[in-house]
Amino acid sequence: MTKARIYRLPKTATQSGKARTKEWWLEFEPTEPLRHDPLTGWVGGGSTLERQVRLRFPSLEAAKAYAEKHGLLYEVEPVPEQQVKPKSYADNFAYTRRENWTH
Repeated sequence: MTKARIYRLPKTATQSGKARTKEWWLEFEPTEPLRHDPLTGWVGGGSTLERQVRLRFPSLEAAKAYAEKHGLLYEVEPVPEQQVKPKSYADNFAYTRRENWTH
């Protein structure tokens, strides 16, 4: 049976919003090792599922339903928790500010 992993993409460091972080992705696990092509120098394998197919789903339930419908063994990666520190612009000018003023 083919193995797959279901996960959600984390927010990138350069991203301020949460776009494309609510979608779930299904990727197939490699079934054979990668081979080095001596003529071109490229690395590849015989299966296109491993590196070229990545399916997107709107919810975790939809991704699980797809995997079960097609008889895939799947593993769900846990979603990392994000800590949000509430800050206010007025905190930059507070009298109780502990850091030095830099400008």
